[in-house]
Amino acid sequence: VQLQASGGGLVQSGDSLRLSCAASGFTLDDVGIGWFRQAPGKEREGVSCINRNENSTYYADSVKGRFSISRDNAKSMLYLQMNSLKPEDTAVYYCAAAKWIVEGLWDLAREYDYWGQGTQVTVSS
Repeated sequence: VQLQASGGGLVQSGDSLRLSCAASGFTLDDVGIGWFRQAPGKEREGVSCINRNENSTYYADSVKGRFSISRDNAKSMLYLQMNSLKPEDTAVYYCAAAKWIVEGLWDLAREYDYWGQGTQVTVSS
């Protein structure tokens, strides 16, 4: 099982970025999968998640209306479209997968079984 995140970079406030996560070793539509981020000196926080039932998507309040999660099961890819980026979005972003995600616990790192390496997103003001 492997997850590999990519697409990070250095952008200016207000810009957009799309993160990608390539999954291998499992069937993407058999898991819940999401994005976390960790800024220096802070705990890892849940950003967004899409559950096995694709009608269920979750977002942190801080990114609602700006970020959009999607996945392409055929390509085993997860995406995070990030618009209107702010300096406070600066962090290392990780993709993670779980066999099952409980709705109220989607943003807890301990609920996830598999993690990819991070990709750095830096937003300058």
